[in-house]
Order: sequence, then C-alpha cells, then structure tokens
Amino acid sequence: MSTPSNTTNAQPTNHPYRTIDPGSVPRHDFHQFIVGAIGPRPIAFVSTVDKDGNPNLAPYSFFNAFSSNPPIFVFSSNRRATNNTVKDTLANVREVPEVVINAVNFSIVRQMAVASAQFDKGVNEFTKSGLTPVPSDLVRPFRVGESPINMECKVTDIITLGDQGGAGHLIICEMLRMHIREEVLDDRGRILPDKLDLMGRLGRAYYVRASGSAIYTIAQAIEAPCIGFDSLAQSILQSHVFTGNNLGQLAGLPAIPTKAEVLELKETDARVQAILASQNPLEGLHRYAKEVLERDEESRPLAGRIAWAGEWLV
Repeated sequence: MSTPSNTTNAQPTNHPYRTIDPGSVPRHDFHQFIVGAIGPRPIAFVSTVDKDGNPNLAPYSFFNAFSSNPPIFVFSSNRRATNNTVKDTLANVREVPEVVINAVNFSIVRQMAVASAQFDKGVNEFTKSGLTPVPSDLVRPFRVGESPINMECKVTDIITLGDQGGAGHLIICEMLRMHIREEVLDDRGRILPDKLDLMGRLGRAYYVRASGSAIYTIAQAIEAPCIGFDSLAQSILQSHVFTGNNLGQLAGLPAIPTKAEVLELKETDARVQAILASQNPLEGLHRYAKEVLERDEESRPLAGRIAWAGEWLV
C-alpha cells in the first residue's frame, strides 16, 4: 500500500478571494456579506408583549440553540442601521422577560414576511399578518397558531454588543415548554424534515426551503474515530474521478478495508473482474466506487473495498 498523502487534487486551487475588513465597506454592504456568508440561518418568529399586554410578532434570523440541558436559545435584536433605534421586541422583553419562539415553515413564510415590516409601536403584527394568537401555557406572549412548533421561554439575560446601528442585543432564553404538531412527527415521535418543511434565511431576499431534494443525509458515526484523509491510499487521493465529498465519504470509514476483503471482490464481483481486464482498470475501479458511494450510505463500505482494489489489484 502506498504512503498516504496529506494533499489531494480535489482541494481548490488558484481561486481569487476578495479580502474585506470591518469598516472597509459601507455598513449595509458589510452586513449583507455577513448574512450572505452565514446561512442558511434558522428563523425565530418571536412573540412578545409589553407591560400593558400589547402583542408584538417579529422574525429574527440571528438565532440558534446553544444548550439542550438546560434548553437555551439565543436570538439577536439588532439596532436598526438606518436610524439606530431599537426594535419593539427588545423593548418588550425588557418590560416582560418572556417570549414564544415559533418555527417558520413554508406555509406561513409570506405571512412572516409581512410581520417583518417596520410598523409603528403598538401595531399588532398578528392582525397585520393574518396569523392567529393562541394563549400560551406558562408565559404571557401568544403562540402562533399556524406555526408547527412553539417554544415558550423565559428571558434570562440580555447582552448588549454596541450602541451603533447594526449592533446586536443577545436575548438569552430558557425554554419552559415546547408544543409540536403531531403531523410533523413519525411513528417513533421524531421530527420529519419533509413534514416540518422549515424555511431558512440567506442574504438579501433569499430563503431556502428545508424539504424535498434539499434534504441530504450524511451518516457519519461520531462516537468512534474514522480513518481520515491521511489514511487514504495514494491512488485514491490522486484520482481525478473522486470529488472532495467522495474522498470525505471514504475518509469517514471506520476502518481501512483489509486485503482479504478486496481480494474477495476479485472472485465474487463480475464488474470488478471486467474492469480489471480493461485498458484502464484504475479509473474504472474509481468510477465504479464513485457510483456505489452515490447510491446510498449503506453501500459505503463496499465502495471502500472497490476503491482500495485500485491500490492492491492494479
């Protein structure tokens, strides 16, 4: 077996980069570079109330989960870049430190867009967007009745990151109760992405729909080590057939195929036999391995044996 190499022809070369430092371009343009580069981002459709009980509903894509025990979410309500004012959500959680974070799926994404408009304080975005306010169990803000998932939370902290337009305020929330529609769960009680049909935020007016062909399964055990790129055979690393993702699939194998497993292919796999008798057996084996890799995740060990056949049988 050849000595593994740390280089591969699948790595990008000679691609020019634009280098941008904060403050070197207008603030709005820099913001768009950030939101265009970091995505897709989940959308927190945040329901709040002020001290008088007036509801507010607004989407935030600077949002994610950061702990499951305790269940902690963080979203950022940024100061407006145009006039350096704060949004009603931030003012509300300072008065009533409770929120409901609602999931945004495809069926309500245009109504969410309506709620994102800059209405005057006191305007009810539930009314403007046509969405249904549903009383929560443990907090004062309303749930969005049309959303497939509602998470009732208490606000535990607000961290201010600056006082200029575009500066964020990290609103740290602890979830107290979650509501999930039964229709998005499978028979084992697990969320089905196609049924949930979530929307994600990109830059500018771009969104992504997380269902159908956009769902991609990557099976990679994380409890045990894998062989890694440095254990791939030289013939595999230098192949012009495999993409970087293909090499990643092979590098994710739990063990290098044994020579006995590879020799068995020569005796049992008619296609391997035909490839070995061809004019370019190495390329043929790699193309066969690539085809198997792209068939399904369960076939990855077989693809590994075929790929290593090019190292031991050619």
